[in-house]
Amino acid sequence: MSAVRAERVNATRAQILAAAERLFAERGVYAVSNRQVSQVAGQGNNAAVGYHFGTKADLVRAIVRAHTERVELLRRRLLAGAGGSDDVRDWVGCLVRSFTGHLDDLGPPTWYARFAAQVMTDPALRLIMAEEALNSPTLRRVVDGLRRCLPELPPEVHAERAEMAGQLVVHMCAEREHALAEGRPTLRPSWHDAATGLIDAVVGIWTAPVTTARNDTATPATEEDA
Repeated sequence: MSAVRAERVNATRAQILAAAERLFAERGVYAVSNRQVSQVAGQGNNAAVGYHFGTKADLVRAIVRAHTERVELLRRRLLAGAGGSDDVRDWVGCLVRSFTGHLDDLGPPTWYARFAAQVMTDPALRLIMAEEALNSPTLRRVVDGLRRCLPELPPEVHAERAEMAGQLVVHMCAEREHALAEGRPTLRPSWHDAATGLIDAVVGIWTAPVTTARNDTATPATEEDA
């Protein structure tokens, strides 16, 4: 492939990714056809999406990967500051600020938080994001850091709280992103301040007490008990 053709192909792929991310964010992944993506991307060939990316799942994965490198870079910098910290807040900060910092760096308008929120509502598509996350070396370091800080958490509770925290961060960022896109007031004046509020909440999730399930069953009161 010549350099000129390669550059043209890369430009086309970038246009398709940008169009798909925006449409998926605004309408939902399965509500958008490849034809609509091609049209918004300025492609005369309605088969362009399939030609360049394959299935819709492949397209979703490509969008995630288009953002991964920049999020990884930010998280790596934050991890350098966290070092071997034994403070939950430092590790949570690495997670939250790498995402909000990336959205801030993109500059308005952005669609990635809303895209991520749409993807996380679908079990099959959410699996794609989970698979990509498992390949993240910086994310594995954050998870290890949280485990060291919270050794008393049972594995199932750790997994549950990781899910809660991820959902909270993505959906709150999606709400803020939506408000910014529509010019509505936001709860916090900046992405940095929004991250601070999220970190406060997520630390609360991770450090909340664990209620032990009771095995005994309550019995109804009788007239004699009264």
